[in-house]
Amino acid sequence: MANISGTFAKNRNLILIGLAAFLLTVSLVFRSRHAHESAAASAGPPKHERALIAGPGRVEPYSEDIKIGSELSGRLKSVLVEEGDAIHRGQVLAELESADYLAEVGSAKAGVVAKDAALRKVINGARRQERNEAWSSVDEAKAVMENAQSESRRRQELFAAGVVSREELDRYASEADVAQAKYEAAVQQNLLVDDHAREEDRSLAEADLQLAKAQLEEAQAHYEKTFIRSPIDGSVLRKHHRSGESVSNSSTVPDPVLTIGDRKALRVRVDVDETDVSKVRADKGPT
Repeated sequence: MANISGTFAKNRNLILIGLAAFLLTVSLVFRSRHAHESAAASAGPPKHERALIAGPGRVEPYSEDIKIGSELSGRLKSVLVEEGDAIHRGQVLAELESADYLAEVGSAKAGVVAKDAALRKVINGARRQERNEAWSSVDEAKAVMENAQSESRRRQELFAAGVVSREELDRYASEADVAQAKYEAAVQQNLLVDDHAREEDRSLAEADLQLAKAQLEEAQAHYEKTFIRSPIDGSVLRKHHRSGESVSNSSTVPDPVLTIGDRKALRVRVDVDETDVSKVRADKGPT
């Protein structure tokens, strides 16, 4: 009887210990779950991870590549820059052979000088020496005329006296008429030299001068085009031609001498797969 009581007491103690361990385990589980839920609540709703989109691309100037060519066809006299060089707006990057264009400028300048002199001559009229020469011609022609008229009158008197023939009388009369015509021509020439310029002569001379100046500007413009200048501040990205090579001006087949760009502001050009296009937003990156 004593053994039965001892066994019962021992089993009861084991049950109590097991029950206590079970209750402790349940308590720890609930506490762990409560702590996890509290941490999740404080952290807020779960965030979606950003999708990573990759693709081939290149870094390039924001200004994009600018291909510099020549407006004239010809041979390059010199290319003054190399790839990677920094350049500024208006800088001469390359130069064409320009001897022919420079000769055209010289010829046009000479034409302007000649037309300007012609205009001033029309405005100022004849020089004093030319006026004096014209007046001397009038005096000479007048003396010849008076002498011829005197001889003609003398022959008339001799013909009336029967000393000379009709033929001789007519010859002297004809010489007098010729001398008078020459005198009148000299007088008209003197008036033309001494007179002021006519309006139409001055207008024609002014028009000739303006045409010569326009031709000079055209020749200078052609000469200026032999210098290839930079339109921006930037850098030389690629050199397509070197000194001595020929370049052409063609709208159908571009023939650039240099490629330049502004490296102060860069951008990345990426080729995105068409399946990822819908995931990209402007100025926001991948969603």
